[in-house]
Amino acid sequence: MNIVIIGLGMMGQAIAYDLYKYSNFESIGVIDNNKSALELIKKPIEKEKIIFHNFSVEKINNVKECLRNYNIAISAVPYKYNYELAKTAIETKTHFLDLGGNNDIVKKERDLFEEAVKKEVTVIYDCGLAPGLSSVIVKDIVESMNYINYVKIRVGGLPINPKPPLNYQIVFSVNGLINEYTEKAIVLDNGKIIKKESMTELEKISFPRPFGEMEAFLTSGGCSTLPYTYKNNIDYLDYKTIRYPGHCEIFKALLDIGMASEKSVDLGNRIIVPRDLLITYLKQKLPSNEKDAVLLKVISRCKKNGKKIDLEYNMIDYYDDKNNITSMMRTTGYPTSIIAQMIENGKINKNGVFGCEEIVPCSPFFKELEKRDIKIKKDIL
Repeated sequence: MNIVIIGLGMMGQAIAYDLYKYSNFESIGVIDNNKSALELIKKPIEKEKIIFHNFSVEKINNVKECLRNYNIAISAVPYKYNYELAKTAIETKTHFLDLGGNNDIVKKERDLFEEAVKKEVTVIYDCGLAPGLSSVIVKDIVESMNYINYVKIRVGGLPINPKPPLNYQIVFSVNGLINEYTEKAIVLDNGKIIKKESMTELEKISFPRPFGEMEAFLTSGGCSTLPYTYKNNIDYLDYKTIRYPGHCEIFKALLDIGMASEKSVDLGNRIIVPRDLLITYLKQKLPSNEKDAVLLKVISRCKKNGKKIDLEYNMIDYYDDKNNITSMMRTTGYPTSIIAQMIENGKINKNGVFGCEEIVPCSPFFKELEKRDIKIKKDIL
């Protein structure tokens, strides 16, 4: 089989590295409009073995012709492109995975189910960290328990050495971050799908040193389709993002005064878009290449054979010093690469459009993560 990565940003680089190191694909391709994109890969890859296609993802006819030469495609570009890419992949009979990040795009992708079945194509959206890795953890809970009172997913990418005032560094798209903070969060509550304001329901959450007491708050996108998939299996499910204490209050104040607005403002001598200004300042002021960590905690109260059980899954993943790969790249890119390899080796062989919780086998997935030193500790409390 052959595979192509669409977009060679930070996540695309991590996917390329993992495929190169672990997969058995006959060839690995990359589509990117940056002529120097391959030089961005600082990891130990023999770049001459990567087939490079130099054009923009917006040139959909070029994408279509390229995909005809590949069995699997992975989208590592902003989510706004994923619906058209998924449609194109189905047309060219190319299995398709993406990193997702937006509920509306996912909904449109799911409408392609029948066409994907007809063309014998597998489409898996939201394959990264959360949703993605976290979705497979929830699947593991559902498959092992008889009754689930609640599942609370808590995930965050953070700098090892936080700098005030936001105590945050750029670990993925700034525009994507703002979307997570401004779009509605989806919560499953006793059979009902509820939409809530993001950056609300602030709570304290503890991790071992050096992190200690952190904060977590509702954000958009992290649940993906979990509330719909498990509407009849879980009483309550939500997703919150983890940050250093104080981050939510400061960032929410910026949003409350309209700094995320996409409506133009006339200042007399110039017109600006507040959101563009906020993105520009965040890119200028926040670090983006310092060492990071990803924290994950999934807490569940369940029953098995009539016995009450509290489950807790924990993960703390760190920056890879040896290969200069951020933890966010590792925990987003590697799960996506693993899922693609499961299609290649036949562990995933259903056609249609799926979330990770519907199609990714838990035990083999966790074993593959462990090979990459991404360790998820499961405790029965």
